[in-house]
Amino acid sequence: MNSALWLLRSGLSHPAMPAAASGTRVVMTYGQLASRAARIAGALINKFKLKPGDRVAIAAKNSPDYLALLYGIWHAGCAAVPANSKLHGAELGYILEHSGARVCFASPGTDSEIAPHAPKSLERLITIGSAEYEELFTSDSVDVAPRAGSDLAWLFYTSGTTGKPKGAMLTHRNLSIASYAYGSEVDPVSPGDAILHAAPMSHGSGLYIMQHVARLGVQVIPESGGFEPDEVFALFNHWPRMSLFAAPTMIKRLVEAPGDCNVDNIRTIIWGGAPMYVEDCLRALDRFGPRLAQIYGQGESPMTITTLTKQEIADRDHPRWRERLASCGRPYVCVEVIVTDADDNPVATGETGEILVRGDVIMAGYWRNDEATKASLRGGYLHTGDVGAFDAEGYLTLKDRSKDLIISGGSNIYPREVEEVLLTHPAVREVSVIGRPDADWGEAVVAYVVGQAPRAELDALCLSHIARFKRPKDYVFVDALPKNNYGKILKTELRAQDARRVKSPTP
Repeated sequence: MNSALWLLRSGLSHPAMPAAASGTRVVMTYGQLASRAARIAGALINKFKLKPGDRVAIAAKNSPDYLALLYGIWHAGCAAVPANSKLHGAELGYILEHSGARVCFASPGTDSEIAPHAPKSLERLITIGSAEYEELFTSDSVDVAPRAGSDLAWLFYTSGTTGKPKGAMLTHRNLSIASYAYGSEVDPVSPGDAILHAAPMSHGSGLYIMQHVARLGVQVIPESGGFEPDEVFALFNHWPRMSLFAAPTMIKRLVEAPGDCNVDNIRTIIWGGAPMYVEDCLRALDRFGPRLAQIYGQGESPMTITTLTKQEIADRDHPRWRERLASCGRPYVCVEVIVTDADDNPVATGETGEILVRGDVIMAGYWRNDEATKASLRGGYLHTGDVGAFDAEGYLTLKDRSKDLIISGGSNIYPREVEEVLLTHPAVREVSVIGRPDADWGEAVVAYVVGQAPRAELDALCLSHIARFKRPKDYVFVDALPKNNYGKILKTELRAQDARRVKSPTP
């Protein structure tokens, strides 16, 4: 089924319901949004001569136009290629070339970044808001193109922290299942409920658009187009029953921001993209109350592997409450999740291994990359590359990415375990633990710390909570940690920085 049908139905049944807002202002009703999407589809088919299955890219900042474009692409039977507008022009050029996108819609500024790197396969680069863009809405509407559940809907490009990004092929069925899972297990949506898109709509936040369209929710885009704590608080004050998807670093900034908001207006604050440290979670819970939910997923299994519900996060009376907070919850109903050894054999409860997932939400494969598809989907399971363990109650705890595992003196050390301990020190604001090559130990544990905690106190803290061999051999104090556009700490870059530091130590 074509995902565009959800918008068509909402537009027909409730044309006057608010669909999109810029800040506090409603700028499109469902009738208007459905009409704009149908006219965009008409232009793609009749003016640009696109065919079902052709790829159309959106390299744009968050805006109400994003919604009309996304649904217009699907309405035409094409596949959307959302790309982060903050990427370098060369990176965007690679995505356009690799995806074979024939048309790209770009924000002002992003268009000039793309232009020098646009591949020959790109036939049109259209600036959102330009006269050429506005002319699209003079096109005749067309009917929603028939699409099968197995047809490509969203080409989701990974963040590409190592090597070139890969395009995860998400089908209409994938998006439907992910939307059902969100609405039933994370954040039920009622007509008129709002979602705030302060994180990029090209990735996590955008994957929550569909459930809100199906349930007549309001898509709220900050006027800044991004994440500013003061603006987020103001919008929480304005919109009742508003939810927000955010990376842990964004929630940390909200907790530390001096402003305030009416927490009773907050429906749910969902975090994902990386685990939240227990200490940060506790501070967020104290600040916002029982309104936090966690999801664990990947672009290849969009936002849907495990979830830790609001009720579980808020259940302070549970005897294993803190242990549950350190987990990423239990598998969604729609997926099967197992932890395996190097030969893909399931390991016993409590043992650590790679996390594997299967179900109808899993991607169809990687675009134009059969080798990576076979490796990632071997045996019918998505191999996440993440390391974790199930406890006796079925809660999954993420240890780290397999590539971040530190092996020192023959012992496995998971950086997050050390990071959790260091973050309990009041003077540590952020920390990232990596392995440094060591002639004697193979790797030495090194902690990069944002803060001014005395080394002796950090050593004592570690020795009182974890085994001596896990204690960092070196502490490096920095003003900030390297992060990507989604707020994830880039351990690959941190290791590269550390290698340069060791090679040319600062006097």
